Amino acid sequence: MVTRSDCHFKFKETERLGDSKSSRERNNDERVSLLYSAWSSVLNEPTSGGKEHLQKHGISGSSLPNAPHLENCKVKTHLYDYLDKRKGYEVFPPWTTWKGSLQTFPVAAFNEQIQNLRHEAVSEGAYPPWIAGSDEENYPLTRKVQRDIWMHQHPLNCSSPDVKFLVTDWERLPGFGIGAQIAGMCGLLGIAINEGRVLVTNYYNRADHGSCKGSSRSSWSCYFFPETSLECRQRAFELMKSEEAWSKGIVTTKENYTTKHIWAGPTPRKWGLPWNYLQPTTDINGTLLASHRKMDRRWWRAQAVRYLMRFPTEYTCNLMNEARHASFGKLAAKMVLESLAGDWPKESSARPRPDDIDEYVWSNHKPWVPRPLLCMHVRMGDKACEMKVVGFEEYMQLADRTRRHFPHLNNIWLSTEMQEVIDKTREYSHWNFYYTKVRRQARINMSMAVYEASLGRETSTNYPLVNFLMAADSDFYVGALGSSWSFLIDGMRNTGGKVMAGYLSVNKDRFW
Repeated sequence: MVTRSDCHFKFKETERLGDSKSSRERNNDERVSLLYSAWSSVLNEPTSGGKEHLQKHGISGSSLPNAPHLENCKVKTHLYDYLDKRKGYEVFPPWTTWKGSLQTFPVAAFNEQIQNLRHEAVSEGAYPPWIAGSDEENYPLTRKVQRDIWMHQHPLNCSSPDVKFLVTDWERLPGFGIGAQIAGMCGLLGIAINEGRVLVTNYYNRADHGSCKGSSRSSWSCYFFPETSLECRQRAFELMKSEEAWSKGIVTTKENYTTKHIWAGPTPRKWGLPWNYLQPTTDINGTLLASHRKMDRRWWRAQAVRYLMRFPTEYTCNLMNEARHASFGKLAAKMVLESLAGDWPKESSARPRPDDIDEYVWSNHKPWVPRPLLCMHVRMGDKACEMKVVGFEEYMQLADRTRRHFPHLNNIWLSTEMQEVIDKTREYSHWNFYYTKVRRQARINMSMAVYEASLGRETSTNYPLVNFLMAADSDFYVGALGSSWSFLIDGMRNTGGKVMAGYLSVNKDRFW
């Protein structure tokens, strides 16, 4: 028999336990917020006075736990720069089978034989380091093609009379979205390859804003490493002042070619016909797409966009850091705090100096995001004039199909210009949605050009590129191949080790 006093005692005990648990949860939430805030101040240090913020909360920089979702952009960009240039009289850059930062590991302490083997690897031209995954996980010949494009775009002597150039601005006709601009440049790179010219890009209107500093203002090199060397750029612009160079066809521009030639010209054939054996991993309406009329264009655009975006700049790296921090920063803080033995920041010790394995091996791992991660690009609005537009529900059906096979999949990175789509995510509480914080379209009939103008040039360029790179690195992808943007994302994934992840599309390209 349970007496009334027993019940009263048990109720009080439960109440105390509940209060204690609630207090712990509040304390944990406060610590998560504090760590997130500390990382934010360091991330935005040039503008926010990061050190002062840490000191105000009694946190020393040496005791601040590492942020697993953030990259050291200065170090990473320095590495990319090292890997994108020849050293001395070498034919190739220092590409070896040693990965990432290991390339810079000092070998002076090793014996002479190892140094000779590294030199031999560079001399023979190992494959470029920006390709991930095995050959089976990429489009056919991807590694060879990327190496050959780099060599084509970086002749040993830019001043040689044999070197010809194609100099072009990025397309900026009204109504041309960022995807169309990149697709057009892929066509011009194909023309340059076919005609034996070095492609040199010039004015890029989307980089014509205040955050692109110095020589990167109005240039593709604000966002990604330039398509050719500084020496070749200078030589090309020098030749543009020469009437003889024009008359002999040493230099040409976009205006020398028809729109049809740029957009639908012949695909480079110097590597044979590798598109004839693309692995059928694209799903449309429940069926794998084995072939279509534009297999060559799909393969070439994938190679071209991968080359043009092979290395992000420090500016782009920082944009990605900011996006990951805004979306995943609190999750990362919770994860890190759960891994610490003490009650940070009360019980904290100085972070140990990084060991060699931290600096040269583990630094090559990608920044943390919640995985598995499915990326979804929902294109609606004015795209209805170019492709079959479907509702958000059909995209989610494809996400659910993916989840049936991978039941541990819970996270979606959502890319869309429509506020209506963001609002509908509330109906899918069994998914975790992440997306950039940007003002979206409230009306379906608003043109993309008007919408981008309302955001301003900087925002309307930065947030799509963040979405693009998140999609390229996600574990799964759902999109619309009728969209140039999704088409290019597909290309980046298929040259980034993601072929066997598959692609679920709500429609097909209108030219197939």
